[in-house]
Amino acid sequence: MNAVMNVLVVGVGPHTRLNHLPALAAAQDTGLAGTVTGVDLSHNAAAVEYGTPDRPRRMPVVAVEPFPASRRELPGAVRRALETVVEQERIGAVVVATEPSVHLPYALWAIGRNLPVLLDKPLTVHPAASTDPAAAMAIADDFDTLLDAYRAGRQRDPRMVVSVLSQRRWHPAFRRVRELIGEVAEATNCPVTSIQSSHGDGQWRLPDELVDLGYHGFRDGYGKAAHSGYHHFDIVPWWLAAAERPGKELDEIEVHAACTRPSDFLAQLTAADHERLLPGFADRNPYTAQDLHRLAGFGEVDMFLNVAYRSHGRTLALGSHSLAHTTFSQRGDLHPALGGLYKGNGRIGQESHMVQQGPFQALHLHVLQTLHADGDGVDRRAAGGADHIELHVFRNDGLGLGWERHRVLGFDDLTWDSRGEVVLPTQRSARTCAVTDFLSYLAGRIPRAEMASDLADHRRPARLMAAAYLSMARREAGGGQPCPPVVLDFHPASAPVSHGGKALATLGAA
Repeated sequence: MNAVMNVLVVGVGPHTRLNHLPALAAAQDTGLAGTVTGVDLSHNAAAVEYGTPDRPRRMPVVAVEPFPASRRELPGAVRRALETVVEQERIGAVVVATEPSVHLPYALWAIGRNLPVLLDKPLTVHPAASTDPAAAMAIADDFDTLLDAYRAGRQRDPRMVVSVLSQRRWHPAFRRVRELIGEVAEATNCPVTSIQSSHGDGQWRLPDELVDLGYHGFRDGYGKAAHSGYHHFDIVPWWLAAAERPGKELDEIEVHAACTRPSDFLAQLTAADHERLLPGFADRNPYTAQDLHRLAGFGEVDMFLNVAYRSHGRTLALGSHSLAHTTFSQRGDLHPALGGLYKGNGRIGQESHMVQQGPFQALHLHVLQTLHADGDGVDRRAAGGADHIELHVFRNDGLGLGWERHRVLGFDDLTWDSRGEVVLPTQRSARTCAVTDFLSYLAGRIPRAEMASDLADHRRPARLMAAAYLSMARREAGGGQPCPPVVLDFHPASAPVSHGGKALATLGAA
């Protein structure tokens, strides 16, 4: 594959425009990417300007028609449109960045043509995943389907690759945590024994927006866990794996999820509360309080997950994962910034991770950011700044291993050099690195072994996501009554495992 690849980007929404296109423009500048062509639904199929003011670019966008998310194969008309683009533009690689409920058919089409794929997170999701156990189970089945197709593609062409854009694997701070875990495991043979993770999206959706806004919305029966939750479903097992040792391999998870839905949010902040806080809301809102409280089938707004990570019947690690959409926000305007719902509208993400490794190590990673203007006199890299990140490392200094009792790593300490390119400890820099690595492999500049996020390494995240949704769906299907936790096998894809659907059916309840 060692030629410069022309790239097809399927899905050119706000996320793609903010992240993928700048990264692809940079790749064009360094000779890693050739032409870039987009594909999107008819109402979005206008050419897109991208690049920088001094090097503007224009991406043509080919129109396709929507199709039901239940399809596992592309409709004939969509497939023919893509085939035409591939031939005319000499496409050599595909970025799949659509709404995730249609990731599967687009990815399978590309893999079937032996086109390398950069697949956005989450791998897949299904409408009603948080309310219908079968839809939740399908998330695990989808991984098996993708992996089977990928393995077949690798047999046809050993250079074939599917990389998952779950950017925390390239983020310097998250990589440093993994390295520190591995160091202590090597010295002590101790796994990670507990982990507490939280992520807040900082999005304040008003009552009518809960119904009407589809972007990162709730009306399709899924929400936070599919929007940004996959990052945590991915990064936590990735960290845990760094401490696995013979006899201490994780092979099972027990999962219990609790969530709030739009109707719960409307009990926290009613329509009347919104009317008092935001003048004009009552005139804009078309829904009565009764309409809003009758909302049914909507996905999760916030989700808290308790997990036992087991090995041979014993619990090696306990996990508490708090994934919340409704958290600290800086929105103060009645009207949503429709053009900036991805990173506008007062949205501010904050997250924390506390990793305990027995009596030997504690790691505290905190991202405590706010939005502010550069002229506000705020230190961008201090707590409350737009670029804050901080990693505290605590180690047992009484063992005679030369460990420091405590040290703090800030923004500069966590910045690292990757093959002559500076990677900042920011999500945007990590996303750019993900795109660059994908294209660098295709250009023959790096070996497969250096790629951080091969599809085959995502069985565990897919199963953790499926288990979370299955737990939510079973409770919803049971009228809101408590139900037994979900138990799934947790082997990596390289281990012999049952097919996803069978494993879910067999191990679905404790």
